[in-house]
Parts: sequence; C-alpha cells; structure tokens
Amino acid sequence: MKVKMYNQSGQEKGTVELSEAMFGLPWNGDLVHQVVTSYAANKRARIAHAKGRGEVQGGGRKPWRQKGTGRARHGSIRSPIWKGGGVAHGPKKERDFSKKINKKMAKKALWTVLSAKARDGEVIAIEDFHFAEPKTKLGANLFSHIAHAKEFGDIRKGNGVLVALSQKDECTYRAMRNLPYAGVDEARNLNAYKVLQYKYIMFPESVLHSFQK
Repeated sequence: MKVKMYNQSGQEKGTVELSEAMFGLPWNGDLVHQVVTSYAANKRARIAHAKGRGEVQGGGRKPWRQKGTGRARHGSIRSPIWKGGGVAHGPKKERDFSKKINKKMAKKALWTVLSAKARDGEVIAIEDFHFAEPKTKLGANLFSHIAHAKEFGDIRKGNGVLVALSQKDECTYRAMRNLPYAGVDEARNLNAYKVLQYKYIMFPESVLHSFQK
C-alpha cells in the first residue's frame, strides 16, 4: 500500500510504501477489544475504598453491659449495623484490576489498528522534520499546513493526530505539548489503546522505513 508523502510545508513530495506486515492486516475486532480493555484496566486507579469496622473512628468500649438491660447485646458502636459504623462489604483499594497482555497479542492488535487507519486514509506520511526551537507556533504551523491537504479533514479538531517519532526529541515534544489536538510519542511506545485515542497518526519518513526492516 502506498500513501502520499508531505513535507513540513504541507506540499506533496511523492509516495512511500507501507509495510504489508503492519498496514495490511484484516480487522480483528475481538483481538483489538481484548487488548484495548486490558490496557484500560491496567491504567485504572484504585480509588474507591470504604472503611471497615476496624478503620472507622471510635467504638473502643462496649456500649452497654452484656446482660440485664433488655436490649440486644452489642460489642461496638462501629459495627456495620450501627449508624456511623464500618461498611460490611464495601469496595477496597487493595483490589487489583490489572490484566496480563501477551506480547504477540499486543503487537498484532497494534498492527491491526494501524492497518484499519491505513485503509481509512488516516495515516499521514511526512518527511523528517526538526524544529529550530521549542515554540508552540511552529507545531501549530505544521498541522495547519497538513490540514489543508485534500486527503485529510481538519486534523485540529478533538484528538486529531498522534505523531510517532523515531526517537525522543524534546524540542518537538515541547512545540506540540500545548496543542490540545496533538499527541507525541516514540514509535516504539505505540500500542493499540494509544493509537485509537487519535483519528490520525503521523509517521516521519525514517520511521516508515524502519518498519520495512
């Protein structure tokens, strides 16, 4: 599969061949769903926590003597049946939501998502670029030029585009981090969960060539 290559000014500069192994797979919804939900579970914070009778304050002494009062026996005012007492079976922050993701499954799910985006025309190929300084204006100008290409809608809406760099580039990251519609990460850190959060994914030429190896 071939896609058009653009430069930093949004001008078409030829085509580039996409790897069939990564961009030519059929859709596998069950696999993608299993992997994406596992990533989401692994990111889930353990916040919900209800205090049990041993965690609430007070209740150190027996409220009244065991016998002779005519009332039911009680050992603590912090029993779950008392107002202000502990919760009997509430949620606990010790609960583990994490799920294991097999490496082969994660890799194939990523390639499946990339293949779907390639078929839908949501993969953007661009010549290798570098910003002279970490200015948000430079990042905005880049996306503005690409947005005027006929194949794409306005990528500056919502979670518009994820830029996959060949290596960490602090200057590029700082130029794009304040743009609400853009995300930046190294290509080696991509996964199906992250890619699906954006409509488009942008690959510099060097990254696409590395996929062919």
